[in-house]
Amino acid sequence: MKKILISYLICILLTPPCFAIQDYKQINLQQALDIAVEKNIDLQAAKVNVDIAKNRIKIANRLQNPDFNMFYNIGTAGRSEPQQLGFTELIEIGKRGARKRLATSNLELENESLRYTKFNLKMDVREAYINLVAEKSVLNTLKQQEKLQEQLLNVVKKKVKSGKAPDIDELQAEIALSQLRTQVNTAQIAVRNALVDFNKIINPAEESNYDTQDKIFSEENNFDELLTPSPNDEMPEFEEIKEHALEHRYDIKIAKQQINIAKKKLQLVSKQRLPDIELVGGYLYQSKAQTDDNFRSGAFAGANIVNLPVFYTFKPEIQNAQLELQQSQLKYISTVNKALKSVDVAYATFLTARSNLICYEQDILKSSEKLIESSIKSYETGKTDLTALIVMKQSYKSIIVGYTYALAEYYNSWTNFLREVNDESFDLYDDVDAL
Repeated sequence: MKKILISYLICILLTPPCFAIQDYKQINLQQALDIAVEKNIDLQAAKVNVDIAKNRIKIANRLQNPDFNMFYNIGTAGRSEPQQLGFTELIEIGKRGARKRLATSNLELENESLRYTKFNLKMDVREAYINLVAEKSVLNTLKQQEKLQEQLLNVVKKKVKSGKAPDIDELQAEIALSQLRTQVNTAQIAVRNALVDFNKIINPAEESNYDTQDKIFSEENNFDELLTPSPNDEMPEFEEIKEHALEHRYDIKIAKQQINIAKKKLQLVSKQRLPDIELVGGYLYQSKAQTDDNFRSGAFAGANIVNLPVFYTFKPEIQNAQLELQQSQLKYISTVNKALKSVDVAYATFLTARSNLICYEQDILKSSEKLIESSIKSYETGKTDLTALIVMKQSYKSIIVGYTYALAEYYNSWTNFLREVNDESFDLYDDVDAL
C-alpha cells in the first residue's frame, strides 16, 4: 500500500501542468516597445489628458458672455416713463491673459507627464521582456539537466545490474531525477507567469498575445538585440552620468514646470485686485399709449467700474499662491537631490551586476564545467560514489541557473539605470569619449 501511495504521489508531481492553448506572436524587444507605445490602453488614456489641457486653454481664453436687460415700467409710470432694452458686457482687465498663460503652462506639464508615462512604459516592457527570456532560459537549463540526469540513471542501472554499484545508487538517482522534474514543473509555471506579466505590460486594446522572439539567452549573448551594452565595454565616470541625468530626468523637468505653474498662478491671483469694466448699452422708447410728447426714443451707452478691491483685497489667495510657489521650489530641490542618489545607486548596481557576470563567464562557468566532467569520470571509474556525483551535479545546476539570473540581473540593472537616467538612448560610448 505504501509503495502504491508513493508511486501515485510521484505521478502527480511528474505530470506537466496544462494551460489553455493560445496563439502568441513572437516579437523582438524593439517590436515589443513599438507595439506597447502604439497600443497600450493606459498610454492612450494618458494622451486624453493632453486634449483636456488643450481645451482648458480655450476655456481660459474665453470672453465673458453678454447679459440682456429689459426694464419695463407698468401702471402709472408706464404711461409716462420710457421702456428700456439693453445689453451688459463685462470686460476683464488683465485676467484673461493670465488665465491663458496658466492653462498653457498646465498643457506643457501634461505633455511632459505623457512623455514620462511613455518612457516608464518602455522601461516596464524591457524589464518584462528580459524576465520572460530569463525564465525560459532557466527552464531550458533545467530540461537539459533533466536529460543528463536520465542518462546518469541509465548508467547507474547498468552498473547496478552488473554488480559494480549497490542498489541504493539506483534509488538515489531516481530521487534526484524526480526532484529535478518537480523543478522543471515549477519553472514552467514561472515561464507562464512571466508571459502573462509581459502581455499585461503591453496591454493592447485588441485581443492579441505576444511572446519573446528570443527563447533563451544565447551562448553568444547578443547584447545588441536586447539593447544593452556589452559588459566588456568601458564605463564612464559618475560625474558625466550625473550631468546627463540632470538634463534628461522627467521628474526634474516636471518639478521645474510646476514652479512655472506656481508663478503663473500667483500672477493670476494678483490680477484679481484689478477692477473690471462693465459696458452698458441699449435703447429707450415709449409706446403710442404713453403720454410724454417731449420724449424722443434713442440709444444709450454707459460704463461701470466693478469688483473694486475695497472691502476684500484677495490677500489670503495671494499669500497662498506665494506659499505654493515656495513649496514647488522646495519640491524641485528635493527632486534633484533624490534623483542624483537614485542614479548613483542604479549605476553602482549596474556595475556590480556587470562585475558578477564577468566573474561567471571568466571563472565560475569554466571551472564548474571542468569539475563536473572530472566528477562524472571519477564515478564511472569507481573513484567516487554516486552521492558525491549527485551533489556535484546539483551544484553545477545551481551555477548554471545562477549564471542565467546573473545575465537577467545585468540586463535588468541596465534597464533600471536607464529608468533613473531617463534616457532610453543613453550611449556609453558618447560619455566615455567625453571623459
